[in-house]
Amino acid sequence: MGPLCGGPVITINATRKGMRLPGTRYQEHGWEQVRKLLGQCSLPAFARLDPARLWEGVDEFVDLACGYLRVAGRSPRAEAPGNSYGESVLELALALLFELQARRGDWAAFATAVASEQQKSGAFWARPGGEAILRKKVNDMFAVLRDKVDADNYQVACGRACSPNKIYAYRMLDTAYGDIARMFDGWRQNADQVGAILARELTAAPIEVRQMKSIATCRPEWVIRWSESQQRFTGTAGPLHTRSKRFASLKNNPDKIGAMLREIGDYEELSANRDCDWQQDGFEAAGWLDDLARVLGESEPEGAQEASVEADRILPVIVDDLENGEPEVCHDDDADDERLASIATSVSLSPRFMQLARAAQDQGSWSARIMAGDSLPVRLAVYLKMLGSQDDSYPAEWLDPATGELPTMQQLAALDQLSLPTLRKRRDAAIAALLAAARP
Repeated sequence: MGPLCGGPVITINATRKGMRLPGTRYQEHGWEQVRKLLGQCSLPAFARLDPARLWEGVDEFVDLACGYLRVAGRSPRAEAPGNSYGESVLELALALLFELQARRGDWAAFATAVASEQQKSGAFWARPGGEAILRKKVNDMFAVLRDKVDADNYQVACGRACSPNKIYAYRMLDTAYGDIARMFDGWRQNADQVGAILARELTAAPIEVRQMKSIATCRPEWVIRWSESQQRFTGTAGPLHTRSKRFASLKNNPDKIGAMLREIGDYEELSANRDCDWQQDGFEAAGWLDDLARVLGESEPEGAQEASVEADRILPVIVDDLENGEPEVCHDDDADDERLASIATSVSLSPRFMQLARAAQDQGSWSARIMAGDSLPVRLAVYLKMLGSQDDSYPAEWLDPATGELPTMQQLAALDQLSLPTLRKRRDAAIAALLAAARP
């Protein structure tokens, strides 16, 4: 039993970042940021549309949302890599947005969903919490659209028929493999479910943990048993064992499952090898440019840059008479920044949390105008109470990097230098102001 407890830790494909298939662009790790960026820019665009003419407003919506995407183009989210082919989150979001003009049926489905909700609840988007409902409908529209786009591109790349539902099935199998790989990595902590997946009781380290090196070597019977075991171990039926008929053709078809797993794995290996080539070229080019800058810098004598600036000056320096007067008093914010940094680090947040979170606020939003007199921690406490610790509308700068959620009430109280009861009172007063402003 020595090797069982003291053997090497095996990690299965820990660097994997999402599914790749020929022609697809929206199935990898960057999709979540693409979805959030589209939702962030779609809401202000929707606010400028006439709801009565929503069915015919797709072109106007695309133009408006495109403008907001351009404005957000320099944000960290927009500049983040969207997939492994070098496309940024902004590039993918713009491309998917323009697809709406070619696929007007998806916009019509969105307009129908909005009209249905409006018939039940009135102008729901203008009420507190209504933005979250509208964002959910926007997210649903783009989620359906991305699978349609990727299915079409897959057919062009492979010459084989592919439907959006099949892309969804590929993604389900990729998710299943990821969950199985995670449990295999920690098989001791998940021994019962791993045993159910392998159809035997575990008394030692299972050899399958070493054998499954990629999704291509994941056996289809494991996927079927994984889905079957979900109800027992998580309380939720697995995707192959729900009442939905979406995956009915896969439930008793291990050959088809195996072929799809191998296809994902084969293309993943092919594209990963190609990535290594161009990434290495990129590293070498960056190193060459760094060396060039260093050599040029060392070749210039000290003070040469200042001298060249003086030599290039054409007009004489004009001295303003005001310069001879009393010096203007400059308010240095360094001390305040240091104080905020000290407070933020004391509650396990980044030193520049307050500055970045304040800059990320949408000052033009309805809620921001109502809460203009409240501090940033009070506003965040309001959102925490009304929308919860996680919501797609939250900028990344508002989130605690350790949890991916809004800071807790204790952290917010410390940031505002208030006691917890005082923060609660100010939060409740701000919520009351929001509700009063929302009443007709």
